[in-house]
Amino acid sequence: MSELGEFLKAKRAAVSPEAVGLPAVGNPRRVPGLRREEVALLASVSVDHYTRLEQGRVSAASENLLAGIARALRLTAAEHEYLRMLVQTRPRRGRYDEPEVGAPLRDLLAALTAPALVLGPRTDVLAWNAGAAALFLDFAEIPVAQRALVRMVFLEPRIRGLFVNWHQVAAEAVDRLRMAAARAPGDPRLTRLVGELSVHDADFRRWWGGHGVRTLAGGRKHLRHPVVGELELDWQVLQVLTAQDQTMLAYTAPEGSPSHEALRILSSWNADAPVLRPTPEAEHDGM
Repeated sequence: MSELGEFLKAKRAAVSPEAVGLPAVGNPRRVPGLRREEVALLASVSVDHYTRLEQGRVSAASENLLAGIARALRLTAAEHEYLRMLVQTRPRRGRYDEPEVGAPLRDLLAALTAPALVLGPRTDVLAWNAGAAALFLDFAEIPVAQRALVRMVFLEPRIRGLFVNWHQVAAEAVDRLRMAAARAPGDPRLTRLVGELSVHDADFRRWWGGHGVRTLAGGRKHLRHPVVGELELDWQVLQVLTAQDQTMLAYTAPEGSPSHEALRILSSWNADAPVLRPTPEAEHDGM
């Protein structure tokens, strides 16, 4: 079954008839959650059309149809966007090159005292400042081909061990990776990344199989740092308008809080460290 079919099947299995005002007739039901005909009824579409959509036999779908399915399945805004991408996006032909971080953005990173880094479309860490190196690790120590942030959350002990609530952080990272995969269908490096994590981590396999979807929207992280102890940091997402596939993450704490003081100590401790960034030669060698 296609990803679209698996996604719709998982989402209708998660919605009970009672939750959407339908009688739970036919008990014991052969399938968990809603049947296809019930989704079609709620979405005001024919059963045949919905079935063909779930089976991947529909090449296009209107916004009204997708909105009706989103309402029927109680999809979040992120899940609705994901559904739209699955239906409307086609695999890109050609190369999936990693975008280069421009000099002005590198200068901005260097000027920031707060830990900050730039991610590519596969969550690859493309550039970072001294604060990010002090908070996490020297990303230059990680081979370029292994520098996807989601990969390090699972397979790099120094990153994995930082998060007090690792299971929540990791599960949300998987949901964001699924959204990234929908934005770049057919990307071989993303396919290899998902395959590698599936082989090496049972939690990843379970969460990936749950078809969760989440956008990169910021939040709060609880870390336990080996130098300054526990930190509660707000992380914010800054879209790089001059580079569509790049995103900056910045980590801050409320002024006067223990975490703010801890970041100040980290900044002082690492004051003489240069801004770290991969060179074009290193990127070439790491592929």
